[in-house]
Amino acid sequence: MVPCNGLRLLDLLGVYDEICLRSPKLAKGTVYSSRGTNLGELELGIWSAKKTGYMSMRIKRTDLQTILLDKVRQLGIPVYFDKRIVAIEEREDDVEVTFSDGTRDTAQLLLGCDGIHSSVRSLYVDSQISPEYSGIATIYSFIPTVSLHPPTSAMTSMTATYIPHGVFAVMPCSTSSDVLYWFFSYEVPIPSSGDSREGWEEHSRREEDGFKAALLGFLNTVQMEWGAFMRDVVKKTETVKFYPIFRLPLGGRWYRGRCLLLGDAAHAMQPHVGQGASMALEDAFLLSRLLEATSPSESLSTLFKKFDSIRRPRVEKFYGYASQRTVGRKKTSPWGQWLKELLIWALLRLVTWTSLNKLGIGEKSVLYNINDVVI
Repeated sequence: MVPCNGLRLLDLLGVYDEICLRSPKLAKGTVYSSRGTNLGELELGIWSAKKTGYMSMRIKRTDLQTILLDKVRQLGIPVYFDKRIVAIEEREDDVEVTFSDGTRDTAQLLLGCDGIHSSVRSLYVDSQISPEYSGIATIYSFIPTVSLHPPTSAMTSMTATYIPHGVFAVMPCSTSSDVLYWFFSYEVPIPSSGDSREGWEEHSRREEDGFKAALLGFLNTVQMEWGAFMRDVVKKTETVKFYPIFRLPLGGRWYRGRCLLLGDAAHAMQPHVGQGASMALEDAFLLSRLLEATSPSESLSTLFKKFDSIRRPRVEKFYGYASQRTVGRKKTSPWGQWLKELLIWALLRLVTWTSLNKLGIGEKSVLYNINDVVI
């Protein structure tokens, strides 16, 4: 998901039109109960779209990567693959990195944009901060609609079904709606084999091998047309990916010397508010502005400190939102499930009857424009 605060920046990079060609237009969300009844609908991003001109979009990660990489190539910027940093050495006037293939490179500035498992962070900037498991995992896949008979809501909106074991969601992921993306987000304990890569790989194989039986068991109580459709999706899905969701603890260092962390390398959060890509884009645009505005006499330390002071409060706000949204994904008792569905039904009715969505509740934070921040 890329909300309007990120789309504005992608437009400035000249790739917005191409993104529109690959993103389905989903202006509402539909919520179903564990029995298959429709709890209500909610407009998604309409208020913020009227304010900014950008409607939040969902796009395949591979499509977004392809669009950005094509733009980079058009600009003649070289990209090198199969490079892994194994050492970082900082000197008075530059920083040198050594790669696993024995090659080296030197520059005035090193940016660690290398994700939650950042080598730049672990090797140099902050070796004390490591990813931590959130307690939530996701099974997901893609399925062509030609083999299905989806209800209208599955083709025109983002749908979520709250069942006692977690959340099952379905949505189109192409402009022609010929492919659906589905995921099941649920609470998973740390494997008995340990919170290590090997432990999770073993657990992932078990989850992926047994996903149909487990999911069909969870969805067995969902009745009516919607329940039959979800079970059909699971039955006709051939392969899935199991993804345990990790995050970085708050409070870590983002810079050291001539090295600065950006995006998930600095502040990986749970994906439940769809702000991961947009936070990285905001980081990059702010850094660009600071570099342009910094005089030759100012140090990188001063620039990085300013970057940190501007970005950290906003990042921590969304980090908190994302953590709060894990509640609906945790296993609940029958009474807890009943109460959750009642609250969702009441909230959706309240929003509809009082037109609260026209006040921009829950959308005001995405009006933020990093290019308007005073530096």
